[in-house]
Amino acid sequence: MTTEQSRRKRASKLVAENKLEALLVTSLHNVRYLTGFTGSSANVLLYRNGNAVLFTDPRYTVQSKQQVNCHIKIAKGPLTRAIAAEISRVQVAKIGFEPEHINVARLEGLKKALPSKARLISAPEGLIAKQRMVKDEGEIALIRAAVDINSRALEAALKRFKTGMTETALAAEIDYQSRKLGADGPAFDTIVAAGVRAALPHAHPGAAKIGPGMLLIDMGAFKDGYASDMTRMVHVGPADSHYKRAYAAVLESQLAGIAAVRPGATAASVDRAVRRTLKKHGLDREFIHSTGHGLGLEIHEGPRVGKSDKSKLEPGMTITIEPGIYIEGWGGIRIEDTVLVTKTGCEILTPTRKDLVEL
Repeated sequence: MTTEQSRRKRASKLVAENKLEALLVTSLHNVRYLTGFTGSSANVLLYRNGNAVLFTDPRYTVQSKQQVNCHIKIAKGPLTRAIAAEISRVQVAKIGFEPEHINVARLEGLKKALPSKARLISAPEGLIAKQRMVKDEGEIALIRAAVDINSRALEAALKRFKTGMTETALAAEIDYQSRKLGADGPAFDTIVAAGVRAALPHAHPGAAKIGPGMLLIDMGAFKDGYASDMTRMVHVGPADSHYKRAYAAVLESQLAGIAAVRPGATAASVDRAVRRTLKKHGLDREFIHSTGHGLGLEIHEGPRVGKSDKSKLEPGMTITIEPGIYIEGWGGIRIEDTVLVTKTGCEILTPTRKDLVEL
């Protein structure tokens, strides 16, 4: 049994448990997870017995044959029409759909195309996404590779850094080095924020020149579809005592969060460990986002490592731990690693140094 067949078998049990005869999968990430197909146009009809049909268009006739080990239907018209024809052929009546991955127009079109006995039923949100939270060995290997590319790309880019380089130029250099090292591409728009702009958690690189002072770099890479995520700080020139104290506090909180990662712990308990540490330093109010998130085929997946997420961590989950502080008019500090939950605790996958760096 291939990896994808095993995933479909497990997912089909969820279909049956929810008293559905089939599930229409419209998320391309879920399509890839269940079939291995990487094209930009595809749906999957997954039956409760584990069988599945991939629907795509003629552009992907050859590619689908190369990538997919389930039945394939090449639709010469709209996918909706081909899906309706398949449902009519097999005469299933209760078909679930992914409510978070289909728009109203598409849903209404499907309802009109289906035979009268067939009903579309909203499946529980995140049905396949929850299965994806726990990674198998192959997925973990790809995430490790993405993490390695990310770290090596930052090291290579910083060797080419010069004071006065713009944020945009450094971001481009990071993306270039990542591609050279084998990345599919960036996992998100690379963040480079210098000086007071580091107070913007999701700053877009601009024309600002990077001079003496703090520099925040948040970057990720996709490798064979799987993501990595890392944030590091460097200080251009000598850092003052205020920055050093703040950096030490954020690093202490990040390490406290990592220490809290273990099987059975809730995502919220990891978040609390981070916030307790920052509160001790009087910086908890400057931490304005969640502690982290899962990653895999998407850069943001479950679980959300935040105040209210009661998800219990399991071996095989990959999450980020990324506390930060942001002070308008001064700047910001964030430190982020990709972490793997193991049977006994966790493993930090990110190899890049976290001590205070002065360039």
